[in-house]
Amino acid sequence: MSNSFIPTLALTSGEPAGIGPDLCVQIAQQSLACKLVVIANRELLLTRAQQLKLPLDLIDVSATTPGPHAAGSLQVLHVPLAEPALPGVLNPANASYVLTMLNHAVEGCQTGRFDGMVTAPIHKGVINDAGIPFTGHTEYLAELTHSSVVMMLVGGGMRVTLATTHLPLKDVAAAITADSLESKLRIIQGDLVTRFMLDKPRIVVAGLNPHAGESGHLGREEIDIIIPVLHKLRAEGMHLTGPIPADTLFNPSQLKHYDCIFTMYHDQGLPVLKHASFGGGINVTLGLPIVRTSVDHGTALELAATGRAHSGSLLAAIEMAIQLARNHTAFLHNAP
Repeated sequence: MSNSFIPTLALTSGEPAGIGPDLCVQIAQQSLACKLVVIANRELLLTRAQQLKLPLDLIDVSATTPGPHAAGSLQVLHVPLAEPALPGVLNPANASYVLTMLNHAVEGCQTGRFDGMVTAPIHKGVINDAGIPFTGHTEYLAELTHSSVVMMLVGGGMRVTLATTHLPLKDVAAAITADSLESKLRIIQGDLVTRFMLDKPRIVVAGLNPHAGESGHLGREEIDIIIPVLHKLRAEGMHLTGPIPADTLFNPSQLKHYDCIFTMYHDQGLPVLKHASFGGGINVTLGLPIVRTSVDHGTALELAATGRAHSGSLLAAIEMAIQLARNHTAFLHNAP
């Protein structure tokens, strides 16, 4: 399967009071190497286009559009808002709207209607304010697809994966278990092979504690948990290095030897990657039965409808989803 394959991607427009709708309107202004279906409220997109002074022609999702996405239009799967959305003003009444968009995208991917999904940013707090327990995109998609997942951020020449995601720092150490680390490393290995087309991926693992525990003097998680897991998986043929202290791991002379970095918690790996790539980074969910990418930033409520939001991360996420969909299709096509 070559790069001539034109995937169909679903794009969820995110929190309606944030910059997600703006980014969808901005993306509509350029040609893309995919068919793109934006899942959103039609009137919201048209209003934002007027506020941004950008042209926008909306095409109903039922219409057949030949070839890839053309600049100036958007194919839209309409979802009703509970209440009109005001730029920058969160409204818990619209929390179910945000989740409905995700549900449509996942269902479309599972039925083959879409070859992957891309998500604009959402606001976790307002969903919880609506009385809906919600940790984040990654966890919600895992629950919908009954999958074990790993969060990966791509940018600045790095692929950074996380052993734990949205946890208070005080809870991280207890969440670092042998079973969890082994499961996540197997997911990372599998997707690097089948989605990123790396035959023998090289994964470097960060320690949890300062100096990777300093031989047990600064914590024993490395000795008792991380190192035994690495020994087990190396014996199966996985290319694993570590655990390496996080304060030296991100040296460019180290990174050039690895395809992926496995860090123990959210703010151990992501600040470095976002420093190197903010505005152009990508969030990829590994372990799902579907392709899913996202932006690496939040809803930026203060920028909604101002024209000051930048669509670079969303464009990168779309381009990554195109490539991952092509890679996965090629892998399945060539599988024995």
